[in-house]
Amino acid sequence: MSAINLDSLVSLCKRRGFIYQSSEIYGGLAAIYDYGPYGVELANNIKQLWWKDLVYQYDNIVGLDSAIFMHPKVWQASGHIANFSDPLVECRHCHSRLRADELLAQIGVEADETMPEDTINKIFDDYRHLIFCPDCGQQDFTAVRRFNLLIQSNLGDFIGSRSEPVYLRGETCQGIYVNYKNIMDSTRLQLPFGIAQIGKAFRNEITARQFIFRTREFEQMELQYFIRPTEDFEEFNKWKERRWNYYIHNLGINPDNLRWHEHEKLAFYAKAAFDIEYKFPFGFQEIEGIHARGDYDLKQHQKFSDVKLDYYDPVADETFIPHIVEASSGVGRVFLMLLAEAYYEENLPDGSKRIVLRLKPAVAPIKIAVFPLLRNRPELVVKAKTIFDQLKLQWRCEFDDNGNIGKRYRRQDEIGTPYSITVDFDTLDKNLVTVRDRDSMKQESINVDELIAYLSSKLN
Repeated sequence: MSAINLDSLVSLCKRRGFIYQSSEIYGGLAAIYDYGPYGVELANNIKQLWWKDLVYQYDNIVGLDSAIFMHPKVWQASGHIANFSDPLVECRHCHSRLRADELLAQIGVEADETMPEDTINKIFDDYRHLIFCPDCGQQDFTAVRRFNLLIQSNLGDFIGSRSEPVYLRGETCQGIYVNYKNIMDSTRLQLPFGIAQIGKAFRNEITARQFIFRTREFEQMELQYFIRPTEDFEEFNKWKERRWNYYIHNLGINPDNLRWHEHEKLAFYAKAAFDIEYKFPFGFQEIEGIHARGDYDLKQHQKFSDVKLDYYDPVADETFIPHIVEASSGVGRVFLMLLAEAYYEENLPDGSKRIVLRLKPAVAPIKIAVFPLLRNRPELVVKAKTIFDQLKLQWRCEFDDNGNIGKRYRRQDEIGTPYSITVDFDTLDKNLVTVRDRDSMKQESINVDELIAYLSSKLN
């Protein structure tokens, strides 16, 4: 990976229509972003690849799309109302609200967001003299207090009388847990089996920085894998290996840019927890968590709902609450990782510079671009559009006749298009088109009749 900073990625995303600030014409909304024309294609490719790798490749994994709004007791049972919080501290000088654990981490002091309020206050006070506000540089902070991250809604509460508030979901996995029985009753799945889901989640993050890495509205891709209690760590280790290999082989990530991080202090529901971290321009950060959650979640929902959520094993003739292995990642984080991994700035022999996204074809927003050499020659334009219409039936393609051919190549390089096809006079005379490879910039003459077969060998 070439040396890159976050500002370069942000600039590319805005310039080429990957990511926009939400409500930008009104000044924007902090930590909320919109995906533009190329961004939505890349995000969709990320989700489709993940879905195919799990739901389509495993006979014992099925999909789910649960609602964003759920009964308030879901969040009581899950522990989110009592425990889903971060340690908040406020700068008295500029009134910035910051995470105390992140401020401590910046000076090399380990603290955990799950610590009791008095514990993290004691640590923060011990190191207060070394901590500076990242926004104003002052050292005048309030005491640390817990801040719940759930976002409350007034859904259906027209007069403000509801005793139990409704929340936007803080994570998608709870929708899987409360549908576990429905899926068991309506399918013939037997343990082990998985339920996969892609969906929106919402968190009122105290500090939402680093572009789309940490946002208040985001999409999760989650697998909840239900297993026998005796298979906890066997299945946990299997899924660790599978998910690690997915990033290397399916997404093309350099393993030197990945590492494991083991949680020393576990969440209240976890038996074991590892994160796959990627080396972003701002350092190693989590892209996926693999957790052994035990039977906490189903037991809690059974307790609060008074509905039996156990599983009967006809082979062993025993009944038990299944344990769960979770693999969870964020679309936005994988998106940013792919951009960081693929971004290159190259100095060319002619003295010019090009920016190129070396995305794997499977995730590239546009697979093929088709150009007429000259836009003022109708015969070239007509032929180029004919070829474009044929190719778009199989791949996501783009037609471009704006500007000289060099500028068109540069635009496609910046959005990561693997192949560009130029229709020129050889096309009219000899039925040949020029196919340009994004990474090598090498050009090859291909007969139009052989074009689909040629591209299939490269893209599929």
